[in-house]
Amino acid sequence: MLHIYSAVMWALQPLLRRKLQRRGREETGYLQAIEERFGYYSQPATEGGYVWVHAVSLGETRAAAVLLQALRVAQPGIRILLTHGTATGRAQGVSLLQDGDLQVWQPWDTPVAVQRFLTQFKPRVGIILETELWPNWVAQCNKAHMPLVLVNARMSEKSMHQAQRLSWLSRPAYQGLSVVLAQTQADAERLQALGAKVDAVLGNLKFDAKPDATQLATALVWKQTLKRPVVLFTSSREGEEAMWLDTLQALKDAPLDKHEHINAVQWLVVPRHPQRFDEVVSLIEARGWKVSRRSQWTDGPDSAPHDADNTIWFGDSLGEMALYYGLSDAALLGGSFAPLGGQNLIEATACGCPVIMGPHTFNFTEAAQLAEEAGAALRVDDMAQAVTTALQMVRFGPDENAHVQACMTFSQAHRGAAQRTAMALVPYLKTN
Repeated sequence: MLHIYSAVMWALQPLLRRKLQRRGREETGYLQAIEERFGYYSQPATEGGYVWVHAVSLGETRAAAVLLQALRVAQPGIRILLTHGTATGRAQGVSLLQDGDLQVWQPWDTPVAVQRFLTQFKPRVGIILETELWPNWVAQCNKAHMPLVLVNARMSEKSMHQAQRLSWLSRPAYQGLSVVLAQTQADAERLQALGAKVDAVLGNLKFDAKPDATQLATALVWKQTLKRPVVLFTSSREGEEAMWLDTLQALKDAPLDKHEHINAVQWLVVPRHPQRFDEVVSLIEARGWKVSRRSQWTDGPDSAPHDADNTIWFGDSLGEMALYYGLSDAALLGGSFAPLGGQNLIEATACGCPVIMGPHTFNFTEAAQLAEEAGAALRVDDMAQAVTTALQMVRFGPDENAHVQACMTFSQAHRGAAQRTAMALVPYLKTN
C-alpha cells in the first residue's frame, strides 16, 4: 500500500509546482528554492551529524524556538537542520539559526525526495513538532536507521478519526516512530489508538514562549494615549470576518447604552493568513468602515489619521502579535466561530489579554478547557454573544483585573515543557 501511496505522491508533483507558483504570487517566499522540496539542494553535501527539526508552519516554528533554546543548553554545539512547509514558518525560522545551522524546505513525501534529503544532510535524529507526520519520512528514516521523534505531539478527535479511515497508511507511520512525547493525556490516548507508542506526556512547549518584551513595552506606551479600550479579533479566518462585521452592523443600529455600543471600544483585527490582508481590508471597506493599517502607523495608532468612530485598526504586519495583544483589553479567538478548530490562545494569555472563544476549539481542546477553567478565557455560543461579552468585559469593572491576573497565573502554571522535552531527547543528541 505504501508503494501505491508513493506513486500517487510522485504523480502529484506537477500540481504541487503549480500550487507553489500560485501561492508565490501572493507570498513570494513560496518561490524561494522550490527545488529543495524535491530533494535538489544548492548546498554542498555535508558530513552529517545534524539534529533535524521540522516545524511546518508559523505556530510550530514558535514552539521550535523554545525547544531549540533548551536543546542547545542540554547539548552545546549541536548543529540544527531546520525545515518548514510554509513561507511564514520559514521566514520566522531564520531568526532561530546559529553558525553551522542550515534551513531548507521539507522534502515532498516521495521515497526519492526523502532519500536525497537524508543523503545530502545525514541527520542523526529527526524531531517533528506536533502533527506533521508523513509515511515516507518514517519509512525512509527507518531504512536509514535514523530515529524519528514526534514531540509536543497533539491529536484532535477529528484528526484521529480521519487517520483511522486511512489506517492502512497512518498506522505503520505512527508505529514506526522511535519516540512520541505528547502534550496531554488525551492526545496520548488518541495517538496510541493510531498505533503510536507514547513515551511520556510532557505538556505544551508554547507555554514556555515568552512574549517579545520590546513589543509589550511599546504597546504599554501607546496604550497611555488611547481614549477607549481595544478589542482584538485575533487570527481571524475566512468567513469569520463577515460574521463579525454583520454583528457590528446590527449592534451599531441598535438603541443601546453608550457603554454597550460598539463605539465604546476600538476594534482591531489581525487575519491569520497574510495573503488575505488585502481581501479582508476590501471586505471591511465595502461595509462602510475606514481602515487604519499598522503598516501606516509611525508613533502609534493615533499617528494614522482616521475617524475614530468609523475606523477599524488592521494588523498587517508579521511577528508583532505581542504588540497587538499588549494593546488589547480582550481578544476574540479566530477559527473558533466557524468549524475550523480554533487558533492557539496561549500567546494571548501570556500577554495578559483575556480571550473570548466560540464553540469550535477542537484543535486546542485541552488548552481551551484549561484557560476557561482558570478564568483566562470565556466560552460563548456565537459571534453576536462574543461581541457583547467583549463590550461587557472591557468596561473596567472589578472583573477586568481578575481576568488579566487569571491569564498570568494560567500561563505561569503550565510552563516547563521545553526543559522536560530537551531532557527526554538528550540520548539522541549525543554524537556517535
